[in-house]
Amino acid sequence: MKLSVRITRGIESLFGTRDENIRLLEDKLGVTIRLREDSLEIDGEGSAVERTESILADYEALVASGHTFANGDLNSYLRVVTGDPTMTLRGLVESGRARSFGKKLVTPKTINQRIYLDAIERHDLVFGIGPAGTGKTYLAVAMAVSALIGKKVSRIILTRPAVEAGERLGFLPGTLQEKIDPYLRPLYDALFEMLEGEKVEKLLERNVIEVAPIAFMRGRTLNDSFIILDEAQNSTVEQMKMVLTRQGFNSKMVVTGDITQTDLPAGRRSGLLDAMDVLRGIDEIRFVHFDERDVVRHSLVQRIIKAYERYQEQANTQMSLRWSEPAAVEPASPATAAAANPGSAE
Repeated sequence: MKLSVRITRGIESLFGTRDENIRLLEDKLGVTIRLREDSLEIDGEGSAVERTESILADYEALVASGHTFANGDLNSYLRVVTGDPTMTLRGLVESGRARSFGKKLVTPKTINQRIYLDAIERHDLVFGIGPAGTGKTYLAVAMAVSALIGKKVSRIILTRPAVEAGERLGFLPGTLQEKIDPYLRPLYDALFEMLEGEKVEKLLERNVIEVAPIAFMRGRTLNDSFIILDEAQNSTVEQMKMVLTRQGFNSKMVVTGDITQTDLPAGRRSGLLDAMDVLRGIDEIRFVHFDERDVVRHSLVQRIIKAYERYQEQANTQMSLRWSEPAAVEPASPATAAAANPGSAE
């Protein structure tokens, strides 16, 4: 199948350095692209040609609207779009626009953050998985506030496992709510950044916004809600299943966590790890993975995360080598050999 796509401007940016963008499209989609006078000719399988045409049409529309691609940006976008048939170039680029979330103007700073926001907009269940400081929780709360202000949902439910870093609630002073609040403080912090303090307090009083530990979700059906399960790596398999099955009609759920920082007791499997294995093949569920390049905290945080990853890789390699080495067999002493074979002593 052959198609021609008219490109009237931005041809240099489209091709990229040493034609890297065109070669990426050809390699990923299995097509051949040739430059004609004022158009690109696409040759290949029907579905691949149509997909390429759609991407190029999005590019032409974006450039015509005044969008300019910084060096290397288009290649990054194309890698994402060619790897995910549900993603459009236009949608990915436009997801990077500054958005108003209550009193806060938020702009996604990395490609993965753009993918994350786009996934939350288009899917009812999204998992955001990655290290600390990548904006998983912050952006999820921002999207929840936006949905509430836009009357897409009638309430926000924020929940976390209430056991972290080996601590137990029973040993903390105060009432049950006073024991729980420190674990949920990061969720409160994000809310107060998005909305005026008085408004947050009123919404909390009216239970329009509910911040509660994961155990309080049992037995409920959460309709018309935006639900965020934070620090999900510290949920058990049973807790994860319980929370995921709370989702009701016209509800959206975002699950965030860092699988490298699990505080569960030894021998307990993380509910987040289990969900990643069990739910991986369901099309309506989206998993977005962040890495150290998405960290938006102090620059040292990126290096710390990378150092821990290298250390863990080395430890795993040493462990696998140790298991693969055959056990050494000690030579038998003369006395042991003689006892084992008495006839040889004669």
